[in-house]
Amino acid sequence: MGDDGLVKEALDAARIAEALSRMGLIGPGERLRCRPLPGGVSSDIWLVEVGDRRLCLKRALPRLRVKDLWEAPVERNAYEWAWFRTVSRILPQAVPPLLGHDAEAGLFVMGFLDPASYPLWKGELAAGRADAAVAEAVGARLALIHAGTAGDAEIARAFATDEAFWAIRLEPYLLATARRDRELAPALARLAQETAERRLALVHGDVSPKNILLGPEGPVFLDAECAWYGDPAFDLAFCLNHLLLKCLLAPVAAADFLFSFERLVESYLARVTWEPRERIEARAARLLPGLFLARIDGKSPVEYVTEEKEKARVRRAARALLLAPPARLLAVKEAWASEIGS
Repeated sequence: MGDDGLVKEALDAARIAEALSRMGLIGPGERLRCRPLPGGVSSDIWLVEVGDRRLCLKRALPRLRVKDLWEAPVERNAYEWAWFRTVSRILPQAVPPLLGHDAEAGLFVMGFLDPASYPLWKGELAAGRADAAVAEAVGARLALIHAGTAGDAEIARAFATDEAFWAIRLEPYLLATARRDRELAPALARLAQETAERRLALVHGDVSPKNILLGPEGPVFLDAECAWYGDPAFDLAFCLNHLLLKCLLAPVAAADFLFSFERLVESYLARVTWEPRERIEARAARLLPGLFLARIDGKSPVEYVTEEKEKARVRRAARALLLAPPARLLAVKEAWASEIGS
């Protein structure tokens, strides 16, 4: 779908009602209560209440709400829906309840998961509560999703989103960072190209604590609009990156974050079946320092690393690892632990 029609128009209760009616989610005369939810950088997200039902509606934006110009195809909304549908057949408890997709409006609807029962992992980490069992569960589910889609030609055809993944992930993270550092540019460009060329399994593309709910039956993944059939090492490195960075947000819990890092790595690698474990670990270990640096100098910097001395720490650690790439993920963790004195 292109960026015409409803994708250009602001959402309101009337347009939401039209879409829900087309999907058969509301009947004639049913009244809605609609309000936008905060925090949507790349999409409009609305809470819709119909009687005692609570729905969550999501529509991709053509331009992301960040400082630098960052445009992305709105078709990613359909691929996100498709990622949820695919994963629901492998691990149904790892995705929200899926209610309807409106291709004409470029949006989909899922069940709203109450934060009281489904706290956000980001909030737990920000409060310094780094539960290694949660990290283990995230690693396990991520590996099972990759294993369940690896080598599947049909899924590969359905998620041939190479151009979108380049535009949404590789360019704004690795290549935008490369433009700010001439010495590291070759290494960062090589990482981007090597990642883009490998197609092994279904990749989420944004496995971040802000996109993971901690439900009664385990982690629930959100925000799969970067879905791509490619290198699962990207998902692993992307998620681990946040556990390193959180050491700057809540220094008192740095040792717990680093222990969670270890447990997530162990849990994930124990379930790798589609290739030798040392091979995917080596790719993730090379990629992780690039993503680490990108959250300081790329188009999507983390909001909580603001002091120059903290940015300098990230740059020093990332630079050394990019110039002398490690083969093990624990080597990345140990280098960062040494830098922050944990």
